[in-house]
Amino acid sequence: MDLSKIYPPRPDWVHKGNYGSVLVVCGSKLYSGSATLVGVSALRTGADLVTIVAPERAADVASYTLPDLITYPLRGDYLSGRHLNQILDIAHVRKINSVVLGCGLGRHPSTLASIQKLISKFVIPMVLDADALRAIAQKPQVVFGKQVILTPHAGELAVLLSQDKISDDFEVKLVAAKQAASKYHAMVLLKGYVDIITDGTTTITNNSGTPLMTKGGFGDTLAGIVGALLSRGTGLFEAAHAAAYINGRAGELAANAKGEGVVASDIFDQIPQVISGR
Repeated sequence: MDLSKIYPPRPDWVHKGNYGSVLVVCGSKLYSGSATLVGVSALRTGADLVTIVAPERAADVASYTLPDLITYPLRGDYLSGRHLNQILDIAHVRKINSVVLGCGLGRHPSTLASIQKLISKFVIPMVLDADALRAIAQKPQVVFGKQVILTPHAGELAVLLSQDKISDDFEVKLVAAKQAASKYHAMVLLKGYVDIITDGTTTITNNSGTPLMTKGGFGDTLAGIVGALLSRGTGLFEAAHAAAYINGRAGELAANAKGEGVVASDIFDQIPQVISGR
């Protein structure tokens, strides 16, 4: 895939933040690594600034993993309504260009309600994954009129469509992805052996990746890559397509070296290689 239009040479006189400031609202005490996987992937994809706002343990894991991440720990083990004003204040101060929301946040009722409220407040492009998808399934209208990319796997797509299960048949998945895009007025990036990117009318597929990427965390890295691309002004469709390719190709490179032992964090060093065309 030719990424040169997304990554033209940077002019000499640019400033910190010109190529994107991403807000990551992800993670919890249980899923303490999600925010890190999202945030590091966003930085490696070229975002100038990544700010992680997460429950304390998840924020601490991120700050210890990579000091380049800006981290704001939230008191408590999971996102709740008491954190909303703090998150919105941080978003304003950091002058964010995109948001990644949902990875590893958990399904506490207060968390799902808080996700819905955050979505209603943000007017910039958003990547909604994991528990954010469950939140909007309860209240689809919260994303109407928003610039959002939904990144479900087949199980989460079933939740979005209020179905028990989505068949492994490709044509069935294709129809279901289009239905979700239409239902939520959103861009859908359905993760799988063949990724499906659709707005309900226009559809494209991505074939990069490997079955070894079933390890937990590769969805988080994808969300971070999408968030970085959106933060630099890439359109929804192009960002979803390019991110699927970058994540999949980086996974291939990592799996070539690690085989069955590959983990999502192995692609941190591979993402820049994919972007540079290696």
